[in-house]
Amino acid sequence: MNLKCIIVDDEPNAVNLLEVLIGQTTGWQLVGKCYNALEAIAFFKKQQADLIFLDINMPQLSGMELAGLLPTETRIVFTTAYAEYAAESYTYQTIDYLLKPITLKRFLASVKKIEAAFEKIPLVQKTGEPDESNYFFVKSGKTLRKVLLEEVLYFEGEKEYVRLVTANEEILLYRRLKDIDEQLSPPFVRVHNSYIVNTKLLRKFQDNHIYIGNKQIPVSEKFREGFMQLIRQRIF
Repeated sequence: MNLKCIIVDDEPNAVNLLEVLIGQTTGWQLVGKCYNALEAIAFFKKQQADLIFLDINMPQLSGMELAGLLPTETRIVFTTAYAEYAAESYTYQTIDYLLKPITLKRFLASVKKIEAAFEKIPLVQKTGEPDESNYFFVKSGKTLRKVLLEEVLYFEGEKEYVRLVTANEEILLYRRLKDIDEQLSPPFVRVHNSYIVNTKLLRKFQDNHIYIGNKQIPVSEKFREGFMQLIRQRIF
């Protein structure tokens, strides 16, 4: 797998170790090494990365504070000597949490976890233009119709089929909502046993309900944390 990754850590030895581990055990491209959060912010103004190895305790701006400023498409692996931040780390787009000193065995386990995660999500776009390839075909009668994911408001499960809803139409799909959920990635998120929503198009979230298009959708306790992980990244 060809991932573009960046290391952000104020300890040169930690940066050197990760560089060696990445170079010797993966086919990933290391596109940046930063020694504080400000350097990382400058990097992301000019370039993009699929994955960031991010230390937590750094001067000026901590790794947790930087995580909230990263592009939502960039996934995070936190690297730290402190276990107490683990729970908080997963409020971001976090794939793994590596405790220092990082061993080869633990790093290899992380590589498997990272690549498995990226098999389910698209790599970041190389330009700021909309991804016209982000589409799929659905069968409607004897016709295959092209649907752009960015236009979908939500999917609603109804027994043997799923209702796909955009601002202009509704299409019935003879699929299980679970199967569709497994093929989608952020900004789509499961919020209820019967609903998957496009968080980019929701109007507001209030009293455990999402308002999207003309629909009011409940957020169940089972799926609330996954939904809030995406929303927290956009709260000012």
